[in-house]
Amino acid sequence: METTTARLEWAPGRTVSVWTAGDPPRGPVLILAHGAGAGADHPIMVGLRDELVDAGAFCVTFNYPYKEEGRRWPDHIDRLLACHRAVLEWTRKETGRIPVLAGRSMGGRMSTYLASNGEPIRAVVLYAYPLHPPAKPEKLRSEHLPRVQVPMLFFRGSRDSFSRPELFDRHVRSLKMATVVDLPGLDHSFRGKGHGAEEVDRLVAEATVAWLGSLAGPSL
Repeated sequence: METTTARLEWAPGRTVSVWTAGDPPRGPVLILAHGAGAGADHPIMVGLRDELVDAGAFCVTFNYPYKEEGRRWPDHIDRLLACHRAVLEWTRKETGRIPVLAGRSMGGRMSTYLASNGEPIRAVVLYAYPLHPPAKPEKLRSEHLPRVQVPMLFFRGSRDSFSRPELFDRHVRSLKMATVVDLPGLDHSFRGKGHGAEEVDRLVAEATVAWLGSLAGPSL
């Protein structure tokens, strides 16, 4: 898929790559943030981005600073959010639209922090929200979620080790702003026996764009 690349200075002297894909934004404008272990150019991100574009979205992807600079471990949360916020502001200026924040795992978590702080966005889409680290269900990442005042769409694999079902039901599914799409048999990467990656990405992308369309409003 054809993409356009830009450089964005998110802090003095520090830049990251930003990619856009899709036709001029007539459909929803999505900022798709990557997870902790996979940058924007990883196949798991590229596959989802391409399916979102095919479904009618205009997609913005970017690297967090640590991935851009070839480091393994994620930056401190303050730097992740500063970069993500800069991409949000850039997208609003470039498109003239109020975007949807979307993200896989860590990128989704950062999206919810921005949303809970009142950043101007239309909605949040979470692909495999990391409710807690694997085998550490006591370390919940949910106390800020009730402060999100825009619609949230969660895609959750039934075999996701970052999301125990009873905890997800209690802390996420019960939220008044949350809509949940359950993905039976899939893990944190949305992979599972008998489920092809392309098929899953297409299902998820089409469900995303359909849900955004149901929210109505021409500015979305």
